[in-house]
Amino acid sequence: MATMEQVRRQLEEAGQAHLLRFWPELDPEGRAVLLGELSALDLRELRQHCLSAAAAASRRKGLDEIQRDMKPMPPELVGSVCHSDPEALASWEQEGFHLISQNKVAVLLLAGGQGTRLGVPYPKGMYNVGLPSGKTLYEIQAERIRKVEELASEKCGSKGTVPWYIMTSEFTLGPTKTFFVEHDFFHLDKSNVILFEQRMLPAVTFDGKAILEQKDKVAMAPDGNGGLYRALEDNQILEDMESRGVQYIHVYCVDNILVKMADPVFIGFCVSKGAECGAKVVEKFDPAEPVGVACQVDGVYQVIEYSEISPENAQMRNPDGRLTYNAASICMHFFTVEFLKTVVREMEPHLQPHVALKKVPFVDEEGNLVKPIKANGIKMEKFVFDVFQFSKNFVIFEVLREDEFSPLKNSDTADKDTPTTARRALLSQHYRWALKAGARFLDTGGYQIPEKLSLSERDDPPVVCEISPLVSYFGEGLEVHMKDKDFTSPILINKNQVKALTNP
Repeated sequence: MATMEQVRRQLEEAGQAHLLRFWPELDPEGRAVLLGELSALDLRELRQHCLSAAAAASRRKGLDEIQRDMKPMPPELVGSVCHSDPEALASWEQEGFHLISQNKVAVLLLAGGQGTRLGVPYPKGMYNVGLPSGKTLYEIQAERIRKVEELASEKCGSKGTVPWYIMTSEFTLGPTKTFFVEHDFFHLDKSNVILFEQRMLPAVTFDGKAILEQKDKVAMAPDGNGGLYRALEDNQILEDMESRGVQYIHVYCVDNILVKMADPVFIGFCVSKGAECGAKVVEKFDPAEPVGVACQVDGVYQVIEYSEISPENAQMRNPDGRLTYNAASICMHFFTVEFLKTVVREMEPHLQPHVALKKVPFVDEEGNLVKPIKANGIKMEKFVFDVFQFSKNFVIFEVLREDEFSPLKNSDTADKDTPTTARRALLSQHYRWALKAGARFLDTGGYQIPEKLSLSERDDPPVVCEISPLVSYFGEGLEVHMKDKDFTSPILINKNQVKALTNP
């Protein structure tokens, strides 16, 4: 750890000496905390970070400039679960399973954010949305990894392993590690669950000063999910992947309850197209939906954030009535290890941070805590999709929203992306799977409940039926459990048991 005099001198050189203004008031413990935090910062980079944040906030790019040469993705670079022929889908799936069986596929989870909007003091992966099983997001995802490994082994005759890399932050590393240990890594080999930490960056005022959150603490935030690329280098993750023989990576966000872990169809499609990177998308129906879209800008493939699309372009429609810019990104991406090596070693310094204006609590000149009512600070972050622009071969793969995308972002006081909508999405999916497998559902009087196949995100399914990922990865193999059988809601289908429940 640097000495106090070294830190003071470096802060003065960086124009950030105000971070020590309460030093005389701090007790020995407070001084140790602040000195440790400042020593952990790269104070040589701090000056540039603060200047860049202030400059970026003052020149936020105009919509007209961003969209000057905006075009939708060309059809030849688009795959689809709905519009691709069944033979192609089967071929891609088989290729994906083959690669999994050969230990060539890993999954990488972006889990550095806090559950602030969700209203919980712990990482979102630990959240239980209220399923009959009581499973958390982490448990569901772990079981999907186990099942896709099992299916690959059955189909290809060799047992492969899908390593699980989990990028955390200062806020989420400790709780996540403890949670996995307490749950015995959900019966995965703990050597195949690799946790690593992304960098943190100080929040900055509009005039380029790092913000003190407390007298002995700088206001810090993760450097965005695009901080992945520096974290890969900091933690030698690509070296670990290469040592395991991994060549392809499925990257996803923690909050999507419907995520298909190491999706063999998506992996197979991307590999068959020779892609260096790819993105899953769903069709965007509402022009105002706050999601980024995959498109071309100045001939470069990228995802443009919803806030950077003008109302005119957002509302533009094709002759068939579909939105022109309808490829909504759902933060599920494909990368080759070779491409990521190039990004980490050559391209990452060229990524331009995005500016987020935030309400950042701070201590004023008298040392009083202030909780601002309007944005007072800048948080600089990079996005994981920022590297698409560097790819020579980029593709997108369209999937059905009701099958693969239901994010958990807000508490149940919000209108969407809540525990209720996430739970409803999963149970609706399992209900559809059960009907397709030939199940019949009866009411308490013994009469068959009418099937309801068309469910909106605001509709609860007519029955509660939860299917363990260890039983079915994506609806396959359920006939042995359900065909021509009668069930009374609610039920929970586990690996070796169909369990009737007394309470939904």
